[in-house]
Amino acid sequence: MLDWTDRHCRYFHRLITRHTRLYTEMVTTGALLHGDRPRHLDFNPEEHPLALQLGGSEPADLAACAKLAQDWGYDEVNLNCGCPSERVQRGAFGACLMNEAPLVADGVKAMRDVVDIPVTVKHRIGIDRIESYDFVRDFVGTVAEAGCEVFIVHARNAWLQGLSPKENRDIPPLRYEFVYRLKRDFPALTIALNGGVGSDEQIAEHLRHVDGVMVGRQAYHEPWSMADWDARFFGDAPATPHDRAAIEALMVEYMARQAPKGVAWAHVARHMLGLWNGMPGARRWRQVWSDHRLKGQPPHEVWRQAQRPAAQPSAALA
Repeated sequence: MLDWTDRHCRYFHRLITRHTRLYTEMVTTGALLHGDRPRHLDFNPEEHPLALQLGGSEPADLAACAKLAQDWGYDEVNLNCGCPSERVQRGAFGACLMNEAPLVADGVKAMRDVVDIPVTVKHRIGIDRIESYDFVRDFVGTVAEAGCEVFIVHARNAWLQGLSPKENRDIPPLRYEFVYRLKRDFPALTIALNGGVGSDEQIAEHLRHVDGVMVGRQAYHEPWSMADWDARFFGDAPATPHDRAAIEALMVEYMARQAPKGVAWAHVARHMLGLWNGMPGARRWRQVWSDHRLKGQPPHEVWRQAQRPAAQPSAALA
C-alpha cells in the first residue's frame, strides 16, 4: 500500500472503525536509519492499534528500527516478506526473502531481543513457479522457531520476474487452502489471510478457518465497507459518529488543523474520495474534492461547494 496508507489515510479509516488494526506503508530500514524519522514515523494518537511495516533484511538494522518503532509508540512491528517490486528486490528484501528463511528468522530474533511489542511477518505462499505447499510451510516453521507468532499470508505467489507489482496482485492465482492448511499445521500460531477479500461475507467465511483477515485495496477504495466491522467482528458498537456526513465533517476539521503544518487539504482529501461511493451525487462530490482549481481555497469552502446541490453547480466547476 505504498503511497496509500499514510497517516492521513489511517486517521480517516480510524473514524470508520475503532478496533481494526491499521498498518503503515512499508518503510525501509535505510529510510529510518538515515532519513527523516519524524516524517516516516509520526502518527496521530487516534490511529492505535497501529503496526509499523518494515522493509529490510539486515538483522542489526531491523533491530534498530524495531526499537525506534517501540520508542515511537507503535503496537507492532511487521516485517514485509511479500512485496514483489523490482526496487525492493534490488534491496534484497520483500518477497525474495522467502528464499532466505534462516535470514528472516535471524531478523525476527534480533528484533524480538530488543522490543516487547509483537514482531510479525507478512509474506506470500510462494515465489515464482514454486507452487508446493511445503515451501511456505517450511518458511513459516523456520521463522516461527525464532519466536514469530503471527503470520499474515497473502494467498498468492509473488512472481519476481515478468510481472509488475500491480499484476502480482491479480494474476497469480489465489490459493486460500494453503493458508487454511498453515493454520491446521501450526494451530498455536496466529494466521491471518490476505488477498482478494472484497466483502464482509468473505471475511466471515475465512474466519472459520484462520485467525484474522487483512483487507487492503477494498478498504481503501470502498472505505464505508469497514463501517460494520466493529459490531460484526469485534462485538462492539460501531465507531461514533456512524454516518458518512459526520465523518466527512470530522475530516474537514482535520484538514483545517493540518494546514498550519504545511499539509495541503488535497493531500488528505485524496484518501476519502470513496466515502460516498454508491450514493446519489457521489460522482460530483468526488469531482469537487479532487478539483485542482480549488486547492487554494480553505477546506471548509471546498466542503461547502461539495455539499451544494448538483442543480446549482459551483462557478469554479463551470
